[in-house]
Amino acid sequence: MSTNRNRRTVTALAAAGAAAVAAGALGITVASADSATTAGSTPVDQQNAAAAKAAGHETQGTQRNQPPKGARATVEVTPNPTAQRGQEVTITGNCGGGTGLKAVVGGLLANPSLVDVQIVDPGPDHYVAKAKLAQNIGNGVGPVLVDCGGEAGVALLVTHV
Repeated sequence: MSTNRNRRTVTALAAAGAAAVAAGALGITVASADSATTAGSTPVDQQNAAAAKAAGHETQGTQRNQPPKGARATVEVTPNPTAQRGQEVTITGNCGGGTGLKAVVGGLLANPSLVDVQIVDPGPDHYVAKAKLAQNIGNGVGPVLVDCGGEAGVALLVTHV
């Protein structure tokens, strides 16, 4: 039963992470495009609002550049990049409206990049967790996903070992 619950959590975190990346891409488009017009005479903000509405995400006022509900937790991993197997890393962030930090997943369940994960402070306004890099980790980039009880977030961990 615990394995099924872990799989559901990872699946939910992966879906929320994908939504956060998609929402971030939408925000990057707004920031990097000409703010006045594109090839036609339609403002870029109107195009992005139409795309967000078509994807099922309403955009209103200051919430226009926020990730969709369910993917608003922030994640920061320090140190990042990392340089040593077994090195301790600190995962911090904000639950973005979630109830508090419930789980931290690094990599995949079959081959995790983070081991010995301990939630130090689950607080919804600012959470703290500690973990160690797995001994079998190599050079590369991998996701660190957090479940904040209704909100999820993702960051990329870079390793140079």
